[in-house]
Amino acid sequence: MTGCLPVPERMRTGTFKKHMNPHSLEIVQAKCEPSLREARPEVRYQFERLAYFALEKGEHAGEADFNRTITLKDAWAKEQRKG
Repeated sequence: MTGCLPVPERMRTGTFKKHMNPHSLEIVQAKCEPSLREARPEVRYQFERLAYFALEKGEHAGEADFNRTITLKDAWAKEQRKG
């Protein structure tokens, strides 16, 4: 096929998994404000000053998952380490 990139060896052999971050998928159970029942996928939500999250459809009917999109910097912790 014209314009297709070659598949890297590690993709063909499955060894790419050893290069993945083992903490890239972290599933947590959390309590949320009742107002999040009305959450919409096009809106981003910030939780506990940790990160911004996007709503995505869950695996099962009636479920939804919030996936982290951007982690927030912790400037205060950085300053504390300096001094």
